[in-house]
Amino acid sequence: MATYILRRVLWMVPTLFGITLLIFCVMRLAPGDPAALMVTDVSSGDAVSGAGGGIEDAITKFHKKWGLDKPLLVQYWIWIKNMAVLDFGEEFTRPGVQISDELWRRLQVTVPLTLISVLLSYLLALPLGILSAVKQGSWLDKITTSGLFMLYSLPTFWAGLMLILLFGASGFDLLPIMGLHDKDASQLQGWDYIWDTILHGILPVATLTYGGLAYLSRQMRVGMLEIVRQDFIRTAKAKGLPAKVVVFKHALRNSLIPVITVFAQILPVLIGGSVIVEMVFSIPGMGLYAFEGMIKRDYNVVMATTTFSAMLTMGGFLVSDVLYAIVDPRISYE
Repeated sequence: MATYILRRVLWMVPTLFGITLLIFCVMRLAPGDPAALMVTDVSSGDAVSGAGGGIEDAITKFHKKWGLDKPLLVQYWIWIKNMAVLDFGEEFTRPGVQISDELWRRLQVTVPLTLISVLLSYLLALPLGILSAVKQGSWLDKITTSGLFMLYSLPTFWAGLMLILLFGASGFDLLPIMGLHDKDASQLQGWDYIWDTILHGILPVATLTYGGLAYLSRQMRVGMLEIVRQDFIRTAKAKGLPAKVVVFKHALRNSLIPVITVFAQILPVLIGGSVIVEMVFSIPGMGLYAFEGMIKRDYNVVMATTTFSAMLTMGGFLVSDVLYAIVDPRISYE
């Protein structure tokens, strides 16, 4: 197992190299010059060449300052060398602000929300999937299936807005709808501060959770239905084992493979979904940071956030492969 993990980690290096090269090329070839966005008043409709040469000079200085006047391969090589030491540079719009520092601050917001959502998704989806499979064809199975399909079909932004309208000031006025803290939260201490954070996090976590919950539950149901039809399950029942022992000891472990496979995808998907959630609820996390970087054509911000997402995806697949061997000892990577 250790040899397999080491080999996979080593393979991540060229994979990450290819991903970053692709992202770099896409960003550089995309329409829009970050220099023009920084030094021109877009709303006035002024052309870059229409300000008596002053704007052209400012654009030239901007390109030179950030190395955008160099050949693309040189720019990419410089970025790769800096990334190797976790130096993602500075923001275009806020010179002096290190992206690595800002990214770390934003991750402390996004990662806890995402991990809580993943945990809730699994804690709720597994029992629902098992119950739906065991009670296949019953009214409970039909209601659960219909409800989860409805949840899965709801767009994230629409669900977030509906929760705001329902629980915000325009509805029952039960929960805060913006940010992760009240404006005077810095004056709170101890449990009051924790409680304020919990209240602000309920709606964003719910919005992040419902889609993954519905998908995971369906995967768990399909996996369980496939296993309960196997011969060894029939044998266990024929021996007179209690239904709970058959389900939780013999069927459950073997039906977890599809759910583990989904784990490699659900975490980066939730990170991507956090873009919408953080915009709807005005949460200063990594998703909103990536979106702002794309809008401003801030190459450094986009490269940093997408590189982290790629690393997260590859890490998720590695964890899934390791969990396969833990759940099913028949799987060996030696």
